[in-house]
Amino acid sequence: MSATEKDAQVSRTDHGRTPSRAARPASSAEDAELLAALGYEQKFDRKVSLWANFALGFVYLSPLVGVVALFAVGLSTAGGPSIFWIGIVGLGMFLISLVFGEVVSQFPLAGGLYQWVRRLWNGRYAWFTAWTYICCITIGITSTALFSSDFVASLFAGTADEPGVSSTPAQRLYIAAAVAALCLLCNCFGTRTLALISKIGLAAELIGIVLVGFYLLAFERHNSVSIFFQTNSATHESYLAAFIAASIVGLFLFYGFEACGEVAEEVPNPARSIPRAMQMTVVVGGLAALFAFIGYALAAPDLASILSGEDTNPIPSILQSAVGTFGTKLVLVVILTSFIAGVMSQQAAASRIVFSFARDNMFPGARVFSKISRRHRVPMNALLGVNVAPLLIFVFVYYSPDSLVKIAAFQMLAGYAAFVMVVLAALRIRLKGWRPAGAFTLGRWGMLVNIAALAYGILGMVLLAWPTGDSGTPFVDRWIALIGFLIVSAVGLAYLLTAKPDSNSTAPEGDALEVSERLRSRAALLVSTDSGKDA
Repeated sequence: MSATEKDAQVSRTDHGRTPSRAARPASSAEDAELLAALGYEQKFDRKVSLWANFALGFVYLSPLVGVVALFAVGLSTAGGPSIFWIGIVGLGMFLISLVFGEVVSQFPLAGGLYQWVRRLWNGRYAWFTAWTYICCITIGITSTALFSSDFVASLFAGTADEPGVSSTPAQRLYIAAAVAALCLLCNCFGTRTLALISKIGLAAELIGIVLVGFYLLAFERHNSVSIFFQTNSATHESYLAAFIAASIVGLFLFYGFEACGEVAEEVPNPARSIPRAMQMTVVVGGLAALFAFIGYALAAPDLASILSGEDTNPIPSILQSAVGTFGTKLVLVVILTSFIAGVMSQQAAASRIVFSFARDNMFPGARVFSKISRRHRVPMNALLGVNVAPLLIFVFVYYSPDSLVKIAAFQMLAGYAAFVMVVLAALRIRLKGWRPAGAFTLGRWGMLVNIAALAYGILGMVLLAWPTGDSGTPFVDRWIALIGFLIVSAVGLAYLLTAKPDSNSTAPEGDALEVSERLRSRAALLVSTDSGKDA
């Protein structure tokens, strides 16, 4: 049965319902009918509520993890003013989340970015977008697991005299592998477990940010707010270059809200719930990150050592000074809970986009990765597959410890590139007359927001590709993010143009205009039918 025929069937089954009921699916059967109208069969369990979906995006974005991981980097790079990047990037990402919200509301499909671009443009463009994003999210699993190692080491080996402990390369390897394995195991138990742990991670984030942050601000202030306006850098000769380099504080922090859409086929009423969850993730995550950054900066007992770059892991020392050894251990447990929830949500998002990619037969061996486990209704093979590359990179970082920051830099540039591809595809089809027909739309503001989101996305890519270090830094190290991105892009393009994997798929593509008109016709028919019954 074609997508059009399925839509007609949905229209017939919806006769007699009120318009509000038709616009707001009230049962999993109605969600399955809408999914069928888009060309797919319901296979997942819809057990991720609005709050669980928000929690999934929040722990993926993870403001607590982002702040504690990059707090020292931001201060040593550009001093206190580095905090302003949280607000700048937060505003830009909110614009992107609005564009994403319109698209996912019309196409609430598992696989998120890949499916959106496929329906907005075509399969070939979608293949390259998915390739870029899968590389990004795979590195995201890797870097988040690796960044957790210092906090695990501090939890078990930190003392009152030396609360902050840096892990050795071997410890980093074992800890990261253990974190990834634990998260994989939890993910294998299905959507309900994913939702539960996401909520636990959300609670841990809020405890670690709100309670600890409030305590630090109220009782442990050692510095003045003037530090946020003092320009200094321990890593750059030019402050402008330093401030641009410090953009990583915001740029690294805000990606992850798109994970809300990756699990669209596991969310009841996704056309309404997911846009709200994405917007809540950006707003609440941004405010939480600002609160945490301010709290730690004002409570730092030895701010000078952080600004100079001497103290590269200051969070345990700040906590030790404020809440003592026992309190520090408790907060570290909260932080590690956030890390685990973050890795788990990244694995879940990555597995869904690989599943969606495979469901459309877009790469060799797709049949293996498109299978859903019978018991827990998860894409088990896709889950296993997305963890292979991280394990290999763990080993690589063991032999090259300094490569972690370089890997993370590529990750962010690739992520922004994937975001820009979606926003560009939305703008292109909008210029051709597309009017989003989902439950969430921006109306007449859509075009302006779309253009602004694209401008911000390009700015973000420029900032991430900007050379780091000073004139004495080796060329490759200065341009490592751009070089890595170009290599990965070249490999993907070479495969796409020679193997033509998109030609194997018969899934719907480039039908955003057609689908929006069908949905409007369907809504009008429902209104007409209900009006006739009322008469």
